[in-house]
Amino acid sequence: MSIFKNQYFKATFLIVFLLLVSCEEDTIGDEAFGTLEGKVVSNSFNVPLENVKITTNPSSTTVFTDKDGYFVIEDISIGDYSVQADKDDFETSFEPSTIYSNKTTTVVFELDSVASKNLQPAIPTLISPQDKATDISNPVQFVWSSSKNDSDTITYTFELREGNTGEIQIFENIQDTTLTIDNLSVGANYFWQVTANDAITESTQSKISSFQLRGIENNRFLYVRTLNGNNVIFSGGEPSGVNNSEVNQHEIQLTSSELNCYRPKANRTVNKIAYISNQGGESHLFTMNLDGSDKTQLTQSIPIAGFRNDEIEFAWSNNGNVIYYPNFNSLYAINIDGSGLSKVYESPSGEFITEVATNLSNNLIAIKTNDAAGYNVKIQTINPVSNTVTRTIVEGIPGAFGGLDYSINGNKILYTRDISGIENAQYRQLDSRIFEYDIANESSLEIDTDKPTGYNNLDVGYAPNEGYVIYILTSNDGISEKKIYRKEINASEADPELLFTNAFMPNWE
Repeated sequence: MSIFKNQYFKATFLIVFLLLVSCEEDTIGDEAFGTLEGKVVSNSFNVPLENVKITTNPSSTTVFTDKDGYFVIEDISIGDYSVQADKDDFETSFEPSTIYSNKTTTVVFELDSVASKNLQPAIPTLISPQDKATDISNPVQFVWSSSKNDSDTITYTFELREGNTGEIQIFENIQDTTLTIDNLSVGANYFWQVTANDAITESTQSKISSFQLRGIENNRFLYVRTLNGNNVIFSGGEPSGVNNSEVNQHEIQLTSSELNCYRPKANRTVNKIAYISNQGGESHLFTMNLDGSDKTQLTQSIPIAGFRNDEIEFAWSNNGNVIYYPNFNSLYAINIDGSGLSKVYESPSGEFITEVATNLSNNLIAIKTNDAAGYNVKIQTINPVSNTVTRTIVEGIPGAFGGLDYSINGNKILYTRDISGIENAQYRQLDSRIFEYDIANESSLEIDTDKPTGYNNLDVGYAPNEGYVIYILTSNDGISEKKIYRKEINASEADPELLFTNAFMPNWE
C-alpha cells in the first residue's frame, strides 16, 4: 500500500470516529439549560408592578418581580412553557415561552387591574322628597334610584345635613333605595345626598337635594296615635278639604315611634308641651318645645302613678310655672325646670287622684278621685294652699267618669259620665256622655253631640275660647278606631265636626 493510500485510510477513519463521538454527545450527554427573564407592567399605564408572583408550567423556580417589575429564572430546562403572573387586585395572566440551550428568553406581561374590568354604579337620582320641597311631614321617607352596570353588589351611603345647626347624620351600607328617618326638626331645612359604592370601582354621588319640614305655626291641636305599639304625640292644624274629606293635612309627629309618650298638654304662656312618657317601668312627666325639640324629664324620685296610666291626667298651673300631677292619693307640684317638688294635697287612703284640672281665674284645683277599680268617683275642688276641699261636685253616682276640665273663669267644670252606671272589672264604658257642671247653679247639663247608640264620648276638653268642646267618639267595644270631634256648645243644631281620625287624648290650646 502506498503512503498516500495509508494516509487516506487514516483520515477517513478519524472522520468516522469523530462523527460517532459527536452523535453520542447529543443523545446521552448532560441536560441543556437556558434563562427566562421578563418584566411585568400594568396595562394601559405601563407602570412596573412589584411583588408579582411568577410561576411556570411545567414547574420550575418561583420568583417575584423587583421594584422595577423585573424577574429572572436561571438554569431553566430547555423546552416549551406556560408562564403565569399573579398579583392581588390584578387579573392573572399567562404567556407562552420557549427556552433554548444557553440562551435567554424574554417575556413581557401587561396585567389588567380587577377594577378596570368593572363599571361604576349608575349615579343615584334623588326622587323624594323633591328638591326644594316644603311642608314635608315627619317621618320622612327618602327614595332614590340607581342601578348596577355589572354583577357587583351595590350599597349606599346616605348623608343628611340640618341647615340650621349643620348637624350631619350618616347611614352606611344601605342595600335598599329607600330610607325612613323619624323625628327630624320641625320647620328645619335639610340637605341630602346619596353615594353608590360597589367596593371595587370609584363611588358615584348624586346631586345634593334640599327640603323643608312642616312648621307648627298654625297647629293648635295635640293628640296621640299608636305607632309600632307605642303612643306617639302629634300636633295638627285645622282640617282642610271639601267636607273634611282631607283631614290631618298639617299634622306633625313630635315624639318618636320608638317611645311611649302620651297625654300632651300645651301651655302657650311658656310655649311648652308637657306629656307623660314611660321610663324604666315608671311613668314620668316631660316637657318639650312646641316643635318637639328640647325634651326634658321633670319628675325623678316620685313618678306619676295611680289608676290606669291611660286614664291619669295632670294640669298646668294658671301661670305656667308649675305642673300638678297625681301619685296614687297624693297631689304634687313641680316646677317646669324639675325643681321645687312638693306635696299640695292628700286624699283619704284608697281614693286615687286620677285627673287634675286648673283655671286661669283662681288657684283652685279640680280633682277626680276613684277607687282601685276606677269607681266610687268623687269630683271636687280643692285649695292647695290650705290643703282643703272647697266643693264636692260628684259623689255617690255609679259608673265611670273622666275628661275633667275647668273653665277659664272657674265657674264651670266639664266631664264625661257613663250613664249606664255599669261597673265591671274591665272598666268598660257603655254610654259615656259629656256634662257641664255650673258651680253657681250647682247643676249639670248634658252637651248633646248626637252620639250614636253603642258609642262613647271620652276625653272631653274646652276649646281655648270655651265656645266649643273637643272630645273622642269611639265604639263602646273598646277596640274600635277613635276619632276626635269638636262641637259648638250653645248651638244644638250644629253638627259635630270631625278633626282627626285614628287619634285620641286631644288637647286644644
